[in-house]
Amino acid sequence: MKSTRKSIALLAALALLLSPAALADSITFTGTVTASETCEVYAPIGGKVQAVNGDVGDKVSADTVLVELSTTKVYAEEDGTVTGVFAQPGDSAETVSGLYGAVVSIEGGSVYSIAASTTNAYNTTATKFVHVGENVYLSCYSDGSHTGTGVITAIEGTDYTVRVTSGEFLVGETVNVYRGDAAVSTQRIGRGTLSRTSPTAVTGSGSIVSIAVASGDAVKRGDLLFETLDGAFDGLYMSGSAITAGTPGTLSALNATQGSAVQKDDVVAVIYPEGAMRIEASVEEANLSAIHVGDPVSVELLWNQDEEVTYPGTITGISAIADPSEAQGGEAETENGVTYTVYVGFTPDENTRYGMSAVVTTQDAEPAEAEAADEEVTDHADE
Repeated sequence: MKSTRKSIALLAALALLLSPAALADSITFTGTVTASETCEVYAPIGGKVQAVNGDVGDKVSADTVLVELSTTKVYAEEDGTVTGVFAQPGDSAETVSGLYGAVVSIEGGSVYSIAASTTNAYNTTATKFVHVGENVYLSCYSDGSHTGTGVITAIEGTDYTVRVTSGEFLVGETVNVYRGDAAVSTQRIGRGTLSRTSPTAVTGSGSIVSIAVASGDAVKRGDLLFETLDGAFDGLYMSGSAITAGTPGTLSALNATQGSAVQKDDVVAVIYPEGAMRIEASVEEANLSAIHVGDPVSVELLWNQDEEVTYPGTITGISAIADPSEAQGGEAETENGVTYTVYVGFTPDENTRYGMSAVVTTQDAEPAEAEAADEEVTDHADE
């Protein structure tokens, strides 16, 4: 009876030694360094691409400018003084113009105009016929104490408009208009009422990116007033005309080109964030039972042909779906069956690059397990 128990114990120990766990060998499979996650960079607003910075594969920081948009610039069309700035960066130019009549208001060098007529001109053919662009002399009708000069800007029948270019007058007073530089009756070409010229209302479209002037500033024709971009900023928060990476990492795609148009929320770039590297490898179905999530592995990257460099790694995931076959539109099959994707996490260094080939090797069965089994066989044999 005792001999029988020894035999049974010996057989059990041998079975343990011959089990897959005790006899398991390491498994080697190949893979590629890929990104475990990606970050998309969206255009905060629309516009025309002025410049594209960088190339795919470049390392970028969070504040690296990837794309610069060309703004629409609005300039002063006349000399004058800025009498009102009604917008701020981030505002909609159309909305501000609707509320206040302008984004920027400019009071020109001339603040008066005269609605005149040739009805009161000296009665000759020459004085009854005026011309656009003609320079004229002005004198108040009451006593001639207010004088100045002007230019005819518009004509309709016998009526015409004079823009006052110099002199001081009272709003509403009657002014004689003369051809020449003196108030000579034979040169009188009409008479009219002087009124205040409305300031120039400068409007725009899109969203305000920047404003170059302040109320009270003197401007010259051609001076920059403000800049806009197409569309609207979220929450009226002006993020500028430069689109930055937003996160440090590696630039994996750049979808904008110089001169092209982008719309709000277009994906202009894709970034692999720092520390987001992992290995993706295909493992044959027959080997799946020998690997598990959490298993330690060694990783050899094939970046150095002269020296074997290995990194410790861990199996972080195993796909539950077989790999697709791109060529046949079905499952990827090898001589031993279909394959599944295995994900391996590891700590990269400065030599690691996306797309590198990697050889992954699983760990052998722990020697302690075999030793414990051998001791158990010895103990039972001694009984």
